[in-house]
Amino acid sequence: MAEIIVSPKMDTVITPERIELPPGAVLKLLGNWQDYERLQSQLGDRTVPRIKYRLGTILLMTPLPEHGRGASLLGDVAKTLLDRLEKIYDSFTPITMSLPEISGIEPDYCFYIENWKAVAGKNRIDWQNDPPPDLAIEVDVTSYTDINDYLPYRVPEVWLLKNNQLLVYRLQGESYVLAESSYFPNISEIVRQCLQIASEQTTSEAIRWLRNFLHSPS
Repeated sequence: MAEIIVSPKMDTVITPERIELPPGAVLKLLGNWQDYERLQSQLGDRTVPRIKYRLGTILLMTPLPEHGRGASLLGDVAKTLLDRLEKIYDSFTPITMSLPEISGIEPDYCFYIENWKAVAGKNRIDWQNDPPPDLAIEVDVTSYTDINDYLPYRVPEVWLLKNNQLLVYRLQGESYVLAESSYFPNISEIVRQCLQIASEQTTSEAIRWLRNFLHSPS
């Protein structure tokens, strides 16, 4: 991967010593797995920019504030619903999923629900041998996400928030299809209500509404 420096007017710099992208930027680079690993090492513990590897391509993205707010809200919604169902689960954020030479992705949230015992107490997950998360959540504000990024991992269910609409994908055979959530019926409508409340008030008010809704008589 060649050294790349983009116009200073865009505040975008990619060199062996420095990686800087403006908010909302998505940068696509041609590169192999070794290039991806070098960029990951260069970023270290930084959570920005986000980095993704597709075969022969590296993507860098700097989230906007609405990305983080949406991801936080969706994570809280999932936890609230799982707690209401008295499910045992483990959740991870941020997290990097990687299969050497094939894929590297960074979902906003991952939940182990059916397979929580497989990862309980683990500090590292072996993506080649451990089961995948039962649910992954990703917010896409900048057209950075492709649902097929999750195919190599065979994540059973993926929530993708795009244009303030929740799309629920479930794995069927070798592809993802739009479907109802296997865990939460009507989750798209619940999220729509929560997003509206969060935009008019706060995310805490949205979660408070959800808790009240779940405890109200049916």
